Amino acid sequence: MRPWQLIDTTPLPDNGELRLYQRGEEEFSIMIVGGGELMNSRLHGSEDALAELGCAHLADKADARVLVGGLGMGYTLAAALRAVGPEAEVVVAELVPAVERWNREHLGRFAGYPLDDARTRVALGDVGELLLHARGEYDAILLDVDNGPEGLTQRDNDRIYTTAGLEAAYRALRPGGVLAVWSAGPDAPFSERLRYVGFLVDEQRVRAHAGQKGAWHTVWVARRGG
Repeated sequence: MRPWQLIDTTPLPDNGELRLYQRGEEEFSIMIVGGGELMNSRLHGSEDALAELGCAHLADKADARVLVGGLGMGYTLAAALRAVGPEAEVVVAELVPAVERWNREHLGRFAGYPLDDARTRVALGDVGELLLHARGEYDAILLDVDNGPEGLTQRDNDRIYTTAGLEAAYRALRPGGVLAVWSAGPDAPFSERLRYVGFLVDEQRVRAHAGQKGAWHTVWVARRGG
């Protein structure tokens, strides 16, 4: 097997470091120093599912507005764009500027260059801050931040998954809107927090690989009432 080649590194705002690796021509990995692999260009089935489940109610809404928390390798953004109409806007919030650059320079081809889509708008910064100031602005919010409610990379990410953070997401949604949250695994207390805030919650298990292979991940589909 070919060895990994280090392509670039970037510091995290809180602490730690992200590294972009390449193996051969068709495989890239984003890893956190001391924490292992965060994402791989070959394993994106659950990221696709996050957008498909979170945007399923938008098939007939041409001008939908969607917020994606976390760019990653662009797969969730690309799946959201496939799910919405020609007049839609998909805002992707990314905390680490280098991740956007890596997508433009190295990773875009894997997800079909979603950053080049005219419906995409990039907001560099903390998605939690974006949600705090939003009121009824989004039809869907897709959160693939860190490793889910049990974060690995940034302590500040944890606040998104607190009761206060979920209340901010609830307020940011339009009536009938959906908050979809990706996680590496189940988390019963998080499910209860979603219900406490007022969401109608459906917890789904999805595969890491699009071909129904690999590890099981969790996607919560939480709907705001009308």
